[in-house]
Amino acid sequence: MPTTKKNTTAEGEKYDGFTDEERAAMKERAKELKTRARRSAKADTESEVLAKIAEMSPSDRALAERLHALIRANAPELTPKLWYGMPAYARDGKVLCFFQSAAKFKTRYATLGFSDEANLDDGAMWPTTFALTELTAESEARIGALVRRAVG
Repeated sequence: MPTTKKNTTAEGEKYDGFTDEERAAMKERAKELKTRARRSAKADTESEVLAKIAEMSPSDRALAERLHALIRANAPELTPKLWYGMPAYARDGKVLCFFQSAAKFKTRYATLGFSDEANLDDGAMWPTTFALTELTAESEARIGALVRRAVG
């Protein structure tokens, strides 16, 4: 008769599949969906994004503020919104690109990601998420080009 393994970590603690940070992000997403269902179509979602950016750690905040400005300048048709508690930019309600702070998931770098809605296809394989530790003039130019291409 086969035995079943208990789902435990190396230290013997029970692991249920999601970290505390992941559960918090899912709760934030549920809250976002409830808020969106209650508000009018003309609600100011950009102010919600800017407020969330203001809550970030100084290093993440600096990256997020600059990314927000870059994305708004290169794709003004995208609508800023919160997505899993992080800044995202959508077209017709569908997220095209998003920022994930390093502190939220306790990682060593922040990320800029693109969804499958982005027009970044390049053969059979292409990058969709980029690690960010700082923004230089070169990386800002590259991000601007990626955002313009993603909107296509």
